[in-house]
Amino acid sequence: MVHVPKIDYDCDVLVVGGGIVGLATAYAITRAAPGTRVTVLEKEPGVARHQTGRNSGVIHSGIYYRPGTLKARYAVRGAAEMTKFCAEYGIAHAVTGKLIVATERSELPRLHGLVQRGRENGITVRELGAAQIAEYEPEVQGLAAIHVRTTGVCDYTAVAQQLGEASGAEIRYGARVVRIDRRPERGVAVLTARGDVVRARVLVNCAGLYCDEIARLTGDEPEVRIVPFRGEYYELARPELVRGLVYPVPDPAFPFLGVHLTRGIDGGVHVGPNAVPALAREGYGWGVVSPREAVATAAWPGVWRMGRRHWRYGLGELRRSVSKGAFVDAVRRMLPAVEENDLVPTTAGVRAQAVLRDGGLVDDFLIREGPRTVHVLNAPSPAATASLPIGREVARRALGALADT
Repeated sequence: MVHVPKIDYDCDVLVVGGGIVGLATAYAITRAAPGTRVTVLEKEPGVARHQTGRNSGVIHSGIYYRPGTLKARYAVRGAAEMTKFCAEYGIAHAVTGKLIVATERSELPRLHGLVQRGRENGITVRELGAAQIAEYEPEVQGLAAIHVRTTGVCDYTAVAQQLGEASGAEIRYGARVVRIDRRPERGVAVLTARGDVVRARVLVNCAGLYCDEIARLTGDEPEVRIVPFRGEYYELARPELVRGLVYPVPDPAFPFLGVHLTRGIDGGVHVGPNAVPALAREGYGWGVVSPREAVATAAWPGVWRMGRRHWRYGLGELRRSVSKGAFVDAVRRMLPAVEENDLVPTTAGVRAQAVLRDGGLVDDFLIREGPRTVHVLNAPSPAATASLPIGREVARRALGALADT
């Protein structure tokens, strides 16, 4: 008989990543199974330093997403839950509603398609003619629009902090993962850059921009690679031009929603983002370059196939990145009164977009499992909106893996 030494586990479930999805997962685990020991490893000195804290703060309604997908189901459910969560914990939020505006005749069929999609997803939508747009946004012009009542805004950084506190999880900051030793019969041991070793029965990978790398460190092949897209924002110097949220009609071939206007909970109006490939996973500016990450991204065949397929779209996004005038032109389609000096550069974000080997952009949330592991491999927008339902789904899988140990 082989003697297997008793392992002194530091926790039952180890979550890698202190963004809103990782913290919502920790929260869901301890809610579903009180007494489960959860540790969160976050490489930054605080939570929500990347995708969670660098977005428009929008609580999405779920109107954009194909019926039956995780994005559609979780965004619709998550919007209501996020609003309730903010109210319960006194987190700044507002349900403002939003306009989606068609400015060209070619967009009208797509706008009508969004009406149908919204209704299939159980969302109340009001169709507006050109003259009715002014009821909501006096400075906005278009051929037609739809008003979505359930859209809002909130402070996602505060939400993430509250999720972490309410979960009761141990959160270790400055804990960048450098090595993972997974043994299906024993568990997972993680080495951090500080030299600490954390042992757990189950690992949950919510590492966002680095989720594919973490998956590979466990020995699982994610079959996607994260391609970082920088979203550049401006602040509107005349916020009185916009009352709430104003969006263009998106191109259904892409998971990006186009340059939009968002009045945040602080009263300021964000304009953006565009979507340009970044030269580092945390490439928040053109001057931020990681040769290792850029080479690794370029080595993925899907990147080149994606580029050949969508180069025209990418060229337009690149033009708006290098030319403020081009960015202003995109905004003026909906908000003619805006001037170039109305746009003041502000903090950029980076979207972690999973790309398949064939060049396809993964257009739904992607969660996969391996021995003693659960990997969240695609969770860009509307993941913040949908974080509570996503967290419950990841928690369900993690607790299932825990029960099997």
